[in-house]
Amino acid sequence: MSGSSFPSGPPGPSGPPGPPGPPVAYGPEPALAVLELTSIARGVAAADAMVKKAAVRLVESRPVSPGKYIVVLAGLEADVQEALQAGVEVAGVAALDRMLLANAHPDLLPAVAGALDAAPIDAVGVIECFSVAATLSAADAAAKAADVRLLEIRLANGLGGKGFLTLTGAQDAVEAAVAAGGAAAAERGMLADTVVIPAPHQDLKRKLQW
Repeated sequence: MSGSSFPSGPPGPSGPPGPPGPPVAYGPEPALAVLELTSIARGVAAADAMVKKAAVRLVESRPVSPGKYIVVLAGLEADVQEALQAGVEVAGVAALDRMLLANAHPDLLPAVAGALDAAPIDAVGVIECFSVAATLSAADAAAKAADVRLLEIRLANGLGGKGFLTLTGAQDAVEAAVAAGGAAAAERGMLADTVVIPAPHQDLKRKLQW
């Protein structure tokens, strides 16, 4: 996964920002940050503060059920960390959960966006979490733990604020990935459930790549 951001250049002679500066290259494994808030209004303000603070890419900024708001950022680690801190300060008591991944797995953001190419499905693993931050943390840990492929990551909307991810691979790899991802979510106290399906039915396979 790669991306770019176009921060404004230095002020022009009369004060307004100059033309966009050069793209910021994030590399194949960018840092990733998530901020979840209990207030939609405060979430919008936090997102604005975050992207103004550093050269980061705003991946997600939207309300989610039940009445929460999520902000997802990608970029260089120092920039993402600086932006996340700015968002937390604006969020105040509305900050519900936060997370910083210094080297996110390259499939993480494409899986969130539904931009991964279709892949043959072998065994299937599902990890269900109670928060967006825990879902992304679990997905990152799972994808790094074994030779598996993420199928999709669903975040909050229509899920009562929960999130889940599906992945595929050989059964032993899926079991190892689900164990690692589940442990990452459990450390945050946000693991809802996990399951491994060794040989999913063909009808189910067709429904697993929306």
